[in-house]
Amino acid sequence: MIKFILNLLGGVVFFSSLQVILIHQQNRLQFIELQTLQQQREVLMVEWNRLQLEQSTWTQPSRIETIAREQLNMIPPAPDDIMVIKP
Repeated sequence: MIKFILNLLGGVVFFSSLQVILIHQQNRLQFIELQTLQQQREVLMVEWNRLQLEQSTWTQPSRIETIAREQLNMIPPAPDDIMVIKP
């Protein structure tokens, strides 16, 4: 009977040690994945900031006005050509 209990306890200890090893390995893999995702986030944040800066550059009123005048040959209307319509 004592031999059975000792074998059972030995099996439980062995199983527990395997579980500790597996959990430790899972933690390592998840930590590596976390680092990879954090690096990707940093790359995406740099790209996002660059795109925001580019958008603010493209939407500046002075730039839009310059393109309208030079490329589209647009001019502001004369004051006499402006009509205000009320509903």
